[in-house]
Amino acid sequence: MLLYFNPGESEETVIGGAMSDEKKVLIVSKSQKEVEQVVQPLLVSEKIEFVDSVMDAFSRLFNQDFLGVYLHGDIARELIRDRLNGNIHALIDSLPVGVALLNAKCSVYWSNNRFHEIARKKPVRGEPFYSVLDNPNIGGPIYSPFAVARASKESVVTQLENVKGRDYQFHVVPLFNGQNDVHGYIAVLEDITELTKINHQLQALHDVVGGLVDLAPAELFDMSVDDRVELLKSNILKFIEQILKVDVIEIRLLNPVTQELVPLLAVGMSPKAEKRQLFARATDNGVTGFVAKLGKSYSIDDTRDDPIFIPGAIDAKSSITVPLKFHDQVIGTLNVESPIPRAFTELDQLLIEVFARDVAVAINMLDLLTAEKVGSAAASIEAIHSEVALPIDQILADATSLFERYIGLEITPELKEKFERILKNARHIKSVIHHVGATLPPSQAHPTPPGQSRPLLNRKRVLVVDDDDDVRLSAHELLGNYGCIVETATNGELALMLAKNAKYDLFIGAIKLPDMNGYDFMIRLIDLLGIDPPPYIMMAGFGYDSNHTRVKANQRGLRGVLFKPFRLDQLLNTVEQVLQSPAQAPPLDETATLF
Repeated sequence: MLLYFNPGESEETVIGGAMSDEKKVLIVSKSQKEVEQVVQPLLVSEKIEFVDSVMDAFSRLFNQDFLGVYLHGDIARELIRDRLNGNIHALIDSLPVGVALLNAKCSVYWSNNRFHEIARKKPVRGEPFYSVLDNPNIGGPIYSPFAVARASKESVVTQLENVKGRDYQFHVVPLFNGQNDVHGYIAVLEDITELTKINHQLQALHDVVGGLVDLAPAELFDMSVDDRVELLKSNILKFIEQILKVDVIEIRLLNPVTQELVPLLAVGMSPKAEKRQLFARATDNGVTGFVAKLGKSYSIDDTRDDPIFIPGAIDAKSSITVPLKFHDQVIGTLNVESPIPRAFTELDQLLIEVFARDVAVAINMLDLLTAEKVGSAAASIEAIHSEVALPIDQILADATSLFERYIGLEITPELKEKFERILKNARHIKSVIHHVGATLPPSQAHPTPPGQSRPLLNRKRVLVVDDDDDVRLSAHELLGNYGCIVETATNGELALMLAKNAKYDLFIGAIKLPDMNGYDFMIRLIDLLGIDPPPYIMMAGFGYDSNHTRVKANQRGLRGVLFKPFRLDQLLNTVEQVLQSPAQAPPLDETATLF
């Protein structure tokens, strides 16, 4: 039972009290007899009216005023149900998606306001679903959504393309009757035009940057480093022009040692801004330094209000700066600017951030390919060096032996010049190989072993004396990688001949040579060089020294000893100690000759 009364009238006034002379009570009931007991106090008065339907009640209320309304039994329930249904319709009408109820033949039975807006026509009831939408293209992945929903009895999701110029995600939900048969559908249309645009832009982005990746490996490997950089720049500019449609871009790469942000690409920037030195610091280095330091994007709607912005392009009013990251490590920054305030949307920032990741990957790939190419070149140089090192040493030794043989005879100027030329060219070949290997960019691709720098060894001339080919070749490889100029001899007499006609900073010799022991070699060096003790390191084993060679050498002031087998760091440390100790021979330029 529901009772409705006008404001100011109490229930007591209506039931059991005096009735107003002007107004009546409207009673709505399908059976007057059923309601008589409830409204018994009113029956004595003629101030009541009976109707048997809600529609009649609305008609009476439309035409006259009543003191109150009494709804009885099923009438009240029907009214509530109708009102509830009306609220459900209103709720569905407020949804931002188009909703249509379709019958088994896919004709529209009911639709909400958003669906009418999509169809751009009214009424749509009774019209075939696809006809209402001007027969749009079904973009997939399911191309017969109603048939699939009917057969599978499950919801289906696909896409409709170019529905009145928009794209929609299309949901089809089957409806079932009491026999569990599909007798209708709910169709839901969700506008995904902007999302489709984003996907197309992202695909275009990957296509543009992918130009570097799409080249055949052989083509990439044949390209120079500068060519690869130019290709990367070209692809970046394509994206900026085709997708973002901006005229100002700056990319800087981070030097991990100095933290300087070195310009890679600048378009539309002022000359002063291009040359500006920036570092990855949160203050005093503009937005670029701030982004590189924190590793987070920074957008500016209006540069006139931003406290850290430093002018880049002339009249720039808005900008987006994003970090270039590879494996979560900042390797640089990318900055775009516009002369229009608030020129960039959230979508623009998303695209730039995705693009920045692709650029970082491309730069890393370029570095890897460069390192691969340089590494291959370095390996080739190392292989060449290992092949020619000992033969060139033999040339030096043979030429020196011949010169010693002729030194007691009358040697013509022409013959002397030939000897000089042979020795000079042999040393020049070694010098060229060493120089090329030492200057290969980037430095990390050079075959120099990892570890601390050894500047003391650079350009020091070392003579290694041992009859073992592997020992002499290892000396070339190990010491040569740290900048030493290494020559070798197979016995003591040959080494002394080389030392007589050239200057060496250091001698390394085996404790036992084919023609003398290490102590005797040391004494001969003292006599030859006039340096006591000489810059000499003896290589010895841990076995019994029957001639007490090492003991006598130590007593004479041997500067260094290496016990075989020794580690690389032991070799390098011992060499540095001897080079730093007093009474060493003066250094000689690598171009010096025997004469």
